[in-house]
Amino acid sequence: MLIYHNPLAAPEDVAGFIMEGQAAVTFLLGRMRLESLLDPGEGQKSNFVYWCPDEFPSELAIEWEFRPIREPGLCILFFAAAGRNGRFMFDPELTPRTGEYDMYHHGEIDAMHLSYFRRRYPEERAFHTVNLRKSYGFHLVAQGADPIPDASDTDRFYKLRLTKKDGRITFAVDNLTVLDCQDDGAAYGPLLGAGRIGFRQMSPLIAEYANLRVYDFSDTQV
Repeated sequence: MLIYHNPLAAPEDVAGFIMEGQAAVTFLLGRMRLESLLDPGEGQKSNFVYWCPDEFPSELAIEWEFRPIREPGLCILFFAAAGRNGRFMFDPELTPRTGEYDMYHHGEIDAMHLSYFRRRYPEERAFHTVNLRKSYGFHLVAQGADPIPDASDTDRFYKLRLTKKDGRITFAVDNLTVLDCQDDGAAYGPLLGAGRIGFRQMSPLIAEYANLRVYDFSDTQV
């Protein structure tokens, strides 16, 4: 069942979204474009996360459209993100998060993170993979091949779909499944439940996003 649809087409579509780090959010030709405002020479400080404020159920499917515009860089989708030990994720008493990656895997939140476009470092540019990690911690849960071409060869949006149900997580690009794994709830900590979705980019990547949809999978077979 569709429970959330955001076209990501205009500033009013992201009213209430939360930026951690410094980035420009623009809507050229009716789709959301994200770009860091800081020089990549500043390292992790130049990266950012842009959170949808809504909390979504544990069993869900997430769809979004994605197009890389300029490399190098890296894109991550955080999902099932929540404050540790029952804390509200955006509690002002928590340490402010400013985009540095260690704040998200060894900080005050738990989350799954799917890095689905990895073109930041030479080894990532030479061999394209999709990585699924789980935190707290920096646990590599699964890895698959990345079929999205480099930005220079991309002339359209790609439809991405992620599902999470009963610990099984799948990820597909244009209906091609590239990752299918089972989180057993033991090796890397308990299964994560309801949480939030966030888009992360590493500078100097520029990318565009459209048509974010979330489905409740509580009564659905993956």
